[in-house]
Amino acid sequence: MEGGFFLIQHFDLTYDGERHTGIEYTGYDEDTRTLRSHLMESNGGNFTYTYEIEGDTFWYWFGDKGSDNFSRGIFSKDGDTIMGRWQWPEGDDKTGDYEYTTTRIKEPSSREIYMQKIIPFLWFDNKAEEVMNFYTSIFKNSKVLSIMRYGEAGPGLKGTVMSSTFQLEGQEFIALNGGPQFTFSPAISFFVNCETQDEVDELWDKLSEGGEEQGPGWVKDKYGLSWQIVPTVLGEMLSDPDPKKSQRVMEAMLQMSKIDIKTLRQAYEQQ
Repeated sequence: MEGGFFLIQHFDLTYDGERHTGIEYTGYDEDTRTLRSHLMESNGGNFTYTYEIEGDTFWYWFGDKGSDNFSRGIFSKDGDTIMGRWQWPEGDDKTGDYEYTTTRIKEPSSREIYMQKIIPFLWFDNKAEEVMNFYTSIFKNSKVLSIMRYGEAGPGLKGTVMSSTFQLEGQEFIALNGGPQFTFSPAISFFVNCETQDEVDELWDKLSEGGEEQGPGWVKDKYGLSWQIVPTVLGEMLSDPDPKKSQRVMEAMLQMSKIDIKTLRQAYEQQ
């Protein structure tokens, strides 16, 4: 699918008298008119289904398209809310109807959310919710997307956080509470382009608190994750066609821990 959109929605589903609520992620293929959704319930359960549109009818497969486990439903739409009633096909040994309501998590005037093909997946011991709150408090253009909790099947305690999903400057991240088996190293880092010295200073100070300055421009936060806090002007200076200028800038940078734009510019402009 080329450029298919990705929606994030709240869902409220009643099936066989049981209510299920949570977050639904749906990707749509405009060419085949096929959708695939993953529902993460508030209580920790999750499941995936595929469906096709035929007029006002949705054909649902609980899992992969074409499987024997399917149902059909009629839906109606009111603004950003979709309401439907689904039934198992006649002759199926399953029983019961279920009602479904889903509401888009977005302002009606905003653009559709496009599915990010590659998402950094970060393994922590037991800090997935804490790191999400920490990072979204630091970066201005950020938001919490969802929290997934362990259910009866575990392996974590029922109700505890399994993973968190969030965005930083438009980039989506998933944090997992996976246990102490794996830790981070500076071999993987996140490169942050900064336009001003104030932005460099603010991010550097917040990310280095409780962590470690690795320099030049590198900092490890208190959770062990490495970041590169770099002013965009550095790349411009280092790529200058005058090799003497770029060499002076490189030598100045290698003496730094936190990058200082004024000092770089002095080295660049030195005659």
